[in-house]
Amino acid sequence: MDIISQLQEQLNEMAMVAVNTFGTLQRDAPPVRLSSSYPDPLNPNPNPADPASQPQAPPAPGAAAAAAAAAAAAPPPQVPPQPALDLAEQPKAMSHALVLAAKKFDALVAALPLSSEEDQLKRIQELQAENEVVGLELQKQLEAAELELQQVEVLFNEATDNCINLKKPD
Repeated sequence: MDIISQLQEQLNEMAMVAVNTFGTLQRDAPPVRLSSSYPDPLNPNPNPADPASQPQAPPAPGAAAAAAAAAAAAPPPQVPPQPALDLAEQPKAMSHALVLAAKKFDALVAALPLSSEEDQLKRIQELQAENEVVGLELQKQLEAAELELQQVEVLFNEATDNCINLKKPD
């Protein structure tokens, strides 16, 4: 793979890592309160100690005893342990991956050959001369192919005329 393709591939990788990093940071960021006049998104009940702000449901007669008996008879539910996501380490790891991708890109850029403007112009003239030679060769091949096509068409027409002349009229 040439150096330009490697640079393009590395740039795509850097873009992917950056987008994933920003998306993860945005996803995991805690909500921010815009103004004190808006309710807190994490605490919709601003005064939980106030008994007047909490709804009170009247208990049904005998419901407390039935609930206590059901809780004692049922085994505690088994909750599968969830893998602990280290939200503090994830941004650091993603930032590290982004820095490594940028360093690899810088190394590829440093590996590009350095040349002066005169060298570049000389190389362009060489490539143009090579293009002229190849173009002339292709033109000759095209002319030869067109001539061969004309000969094949003539032979085909002769063959079809011969077949038609041998056929009996209806």
